[in-house]
Amino acid sequence: MSLHLPDSALVNRFIAKTKFYEKAAISSKLKDDFVNKIQKITWQYKLSENTLGINKTAAVTEIQVFEIELKEQLIPKNILALIDKVIPYQILYQFRFNEHIAYAITLKGLSDIEKPMPTDYYFSEWNEPVQFDFTGTDLEQVYQKLIKAFIKNQTTKQKDFKVVIETDHKTKQLEKDIALLTKKISKEKQMNRKVELNKTFLDKQQQLQLIKDVS
Repeated sequence: MSLHLPDSALVNRFIAKTKFYEKAAISSKLKDDFVNKIQKITWQYKLSENTLGINKTAAVTEIQVFEIELKEQLIPKNILALIDKVIPYQILYQFRFNEHIAYAITLKGLSDIEKPMPTDYYFSEWNEPVQFDFTGTDLEQVYQKLIKAFIKNQTTKQKDFKVVIETDHKTKQLEKDIALLTKKISKEKQMNRKVELNKTFLDKQQQLQLIKDVS
């Protein structure tokens, strides 16, 4: 899968994993994960005013594309958190394991998006065809389009990016609540308590369906 970016944006520069050790105090476990799970990190592309001819904004001055070659077909999310902490720019990740490819992106650096969540890491499935659009009036719009490419519900049809993210947050929280309630209901022995949990479960389901219907 090719990103179809212009040669002007190509960097193709190897980044030593030790660069991340030097800039952040990390645990021995995280360092071991770098060594045992990552084969190589390549700074593949730099998307900026100079390389794409698209204006930057205060929130998004550059977007980096990193290719991470893995030693196993498992994306190490704890390592992404460290990279995002060390690198001040927004990053689109391309992961490779043998012939398999997956993508990830982090929602960060946008002041109008409230209450960041751990779920603000977006991942594709392995070998899932993701259609990225690298066009826009400015780099912030490009970045927003990249994130929208990962969001599978219909809210991406809405133009207001803040609404898209807030709706995605609500959807994920409801899905999490429903999964937890399902487990609780299956384990609950008291009938009265089971009825209460089931009522909450149905209410959450209705809220989720309403979001999907409106979207």
